[in-house]
Amino acid sequence: MDNLRGALIMVLSMLGFAIEDMFIKLMGNVIPIGQIILFLGVGGAIGYGALMRVKGQALFEHAMLTRPILLRALGEIIGTLGFVSAIVLTPISSASAILQATPLVVTLGAALFLGDPVGWRRWSAVLVGLGGVILIIRPGLESFQALSLLALLGVFGLSLRDLATRRVPKSITSYQLSFLAFVALIPAGLLYMLGTGTSFEPMTGLQWVFMGSALCIGMVAYYGIVAAMRVGEISFVTPFRYTRLLFAMVVGIVIFSERPDMLTYVGATIIVASGIYTVWRERKVKELT
Repeated sequence: MDNLRGALIMVLSMLGFAIEDMFIKLMGNVIPIGQIILFLGVGGAIGYGALMRVKGQALFEHAMLTRPILLRALGEIIGTLGFVSAIVLTPISSASAILQATPLVVTLGAALFLGDPVGWRRWSAVLVGLGGVILIIRPGLESFQALSLLALLGVFGLSLRDLATRRVPKSITSYQLSFLAFVALIPAGLLYMLGTGTSFEPMTGLQWVFMGSALCIGMVAYYGIVAAMRVGEISFVTPFRYTRLLFAMVVGIVIFSERPDMLTYVGATIIVASGIYTVWRERKVKELT
């Protein structure tokens, strides 16, 4: 029963992230990307900062200046800049499909940089999954869009974030990590605006509703992931993260009139299947050791 509850919470969290992405894309037609990232950073930092004060946790402490946390913040910045840009500038369905390769890249990085044992089966699954990414991006073909590389940048950043998290001191709480992640987005958004030469755009009442909705839903969804992992077994709950792709496809088709082609569907299926197999294989290896 706990596993089913955890799976349900995970599915609802993925629905929340898909809705958050929808609001970001709706704003991105008018509001500069850097401004969106900046406001999300400010709102998230205030929200998590308030939660931390209620729980009596310190907003900053010396342990937050360690290398893993700084690398995690860098990964958060790169991942957010890449993925938010991809959501705004490319079809949300293809951007979300590419994002699903993040767990595969984390497996790859853990083997190369953290010394995690990865057998030939998981190596094969990672390579097959990356082949699915290539099917979606299609480098060298006429249908190739350079902007699709922004989603790959997002995958790289988020993978760096997840890998660095494994080395974060245990004294740092999940709330503190979330707070620092949003704080890091504030200068990142400002620098993005300076680098692209964009200025602040006044926001209408509807756009403020979109921004507030994206922020609140995103924070609840993020908390939902943590709760899902605590309620159910990680190996059982994790594959349900891929339902985000299904919700993103629905949002793209219904809200933004996107029409993914067959290669996108095939590539997305390969990525998801490879990711689920990698999780399943990791669980089997742990059971045997």
